[in-house]
Amino acid sequence: MKICVVGAGSLGSTIGGVLAQAGHQVTLLKQSQKSVDEILTNGLTLNESGQDQNIKVNAITTSDITQYGVADLVIVLVKSFDTFKAMTAAKGLVGESTVVLSLQNGLGHEDILADIVGRSHVIAGKTYVGGVMQSNTYINSGVKGKHTIIGELDGRLTERVTQIATAFEAAGLITKVSSNIMGTIWDKLLVNVATGAISGVTGLTYGDLYQIPEVGNVAMKAVQEAINVAKANGIQLSMENPEAAWLLAKEGLSNDFKTSMLQSIERNAPTEIDFINGAVVRWGEKVSIETPYNCTLVACIKGIEARISQQANNKH
Repeated sequence: MKICVVGAGSLGSTIGGVLAQAGHQVTLLKQSQKSVDEILTNGLTLNESGQDQNIKVNAITTSDITQYGVADLVIVLVKSFDTFKAMTAAKGLVGESTVVLSLQNGLGHEDILADIVGRSHVIAGKTYVGGVMQSNTYINSGVKGKHTIIGELDGRLTERVTQIATAFEAAGLITKVSSNIMGTIWDKLLVNVATGAISGVTGLTYGDLYQIPEVGNVAMKAVQEAINVAKANGIQLSMENPEAAWLLAKEGLSNDFKTSMLQSIERNAPTEIDFINGAVVRWGEKVSIETPYNCTLVACIKGIEARISQQANNKH
């Protein structure tokens, strides 16, 4: 299968590397020519459980897309707020039968992708595979035992989604096809709603976050709003108790774990708030459900982002 990974950071490189090792024609779409040259020269090294595996994999920048042509599968793993820009630049990868698979965090990027390439090309998924980038060519990967779930947006069990799941499975990526992928996306969203923004606002790691009853109370109120909104929009969830999402969020994670939203804030980088709590607010507006807790968390994170931006501008 001819596969291109758009957003080949730690997770994209991990998944792309595993698929390349299994014999697929994988290309990583990188932003800089320097990154491309390093990968073409040195290959990609994945370290899984202390074992290094060097994998030959192709890499290009957007200026090479015309020469590359169309892919059978485009895997999108850019940050949600970069979806429009990245996929617009990569639109040349999409031909008549190309499948565009989003494995991104949050909710709403599948609609952005559909607007760019056409809804019939888009399938969605969630992955629990992990990766930490040590350099452009060296990734600490977490693949073993980690599940990936993919599915058609309309819930149909099609040949193309089955073929992709089979290819992933054969490469060592535990993958199942869901007939309720929007429910799966919302299930993961509930977990992100539980801890992401409130961790970003307070600056607390999990060990401290779960020691403060008032924090847990607000988190579960925000999750309850998300559950109400999902049900009103006809989404089938696997959990309907907000405490379940709150407890699931910390399962298997250390006390010093930081949510991705807190990590973004500490790096002075934009967060994915618009695609997490912000998505709850937008979907709530569609069905006339008020979401005051999520609205407040969005406002707080937006305020923090504004402060970071002002501080950066003042330095220049």
